[in-house]
Amino acid sequence: MGGHFDISNKENRLSELNKKLSDPSIYNDPDELAKVNMEHSSISSILDKYKYLSSNINNNLELLNEYKEDLDKELYDDIDNSYSKLEEELSSLEVSTLLNGEFDSYNCYLEIHPGAGGTEAQDWASMLLRMYQMYLDKNDYKYEMVDYQEADEAGIKSVMIHIIKPYAYGYLKSEIGVHRLVRISPFNAAGKRQTSFAAVNVTPEIEDVPKEIEIKDEDIRIDITRASGNGGQGVNTTDSAVRLTHLPTGIVIYAQQERSQLRNKETAMKILKSKLYQLEVQKRHDEINSLKGNDDINFGSQIRNYVLEPYKLVKDVRTNYETAQADKVLDGDIQGFIESYIRLKRD
Repeated sequence: MGGHFDISNKENRLSELNKKLSDPSIYNDPDELAKVNMEHSSISSILDKYKYLSSNINNNLELLNEYKEDLDKELYDDIDNSYSKLEEELSSLEVSTLLNGEFDSYNCYLEIHPGAGGTEAQDWASMLLRMYQMYLDKNDYKYEMVDYQEADEAGIKSVMIHIIKPYAYGYLKSEIGVHRLVRISPFNAAGKRQTSFAAVNVTPEIEDVPKEIEIKDEDIRIDITRASGNGGQGVNTTDSAVRLTHLPTGIVIYAQQERSQLRNKETAMKILKSKLYQLEVQKRHDEINSLKGNDDINFGSQIRNYVLEPYKLVKDVRTNYETAQADKVLDGDIQGFIESYIRLKRD
């Protein structure tokens, strides 16, 4: 097990990071300090988890060896249940070692935009927001709203969440694409089935954007508006919300989390730079794939179906991972979908 997780190299890297953190000069560079702390936290977490799993597996093996001649059913069931839990945790740890993409270790921004269909699609977008919030809460992610545009009748027009945890992008990039819902519409008096769509995009929070990603003043338009309610929380009643439009690409960033117009503008510019750099990297990736003859799943393609009527089934069309426990999925139980996608990209 140790060889698979490359424990020796991780321990050596952790030692290097400890030396960096012991150097007082690093505290003069907050950006570098943040990067070192993030990597330190990530490697420490993997090593702690590995040691915990290794210790528990060895303990169970010792018990089996000690009582192999006189193993009663109660002890056997205890060990069997323990192994089942350890197997799940080991699988999760294995997936975390596959996150070695350029941006995988970064924080991220997750956006949800309803498709055509008015109230029906807007309500579906709010259901997805709830699903992701419950997932983040269950898995100890820190997050905050950057933008929350409430719809007139029900649901949301758009939302952006800033998600803060090592490897947030590596895990949540699996959610990029169009999510399709089939259900009996609560907004249709005839009780007919309705199909709704919502698009999810995930952008890594890139702190060290290369200097060649230049944003010219004439390429952006900035509109100042009054911030709306932040997802049911306090309402910012000042004209501090910033809508930033990048004219060459059509990218629009709306930031309203801060009460300061200047801070919201800085946030919007930071997100725009991350998006532009991500687009540049994706362009290079697509060019390489075209030369190799590879097809990839691009943003905008349908990735997952959530069927609530006439039966319950959630299925990812990329990995074929599925579950009939649709209610649990909408309550944030999406780790299986995320891990199956990460394994697919490895293969």
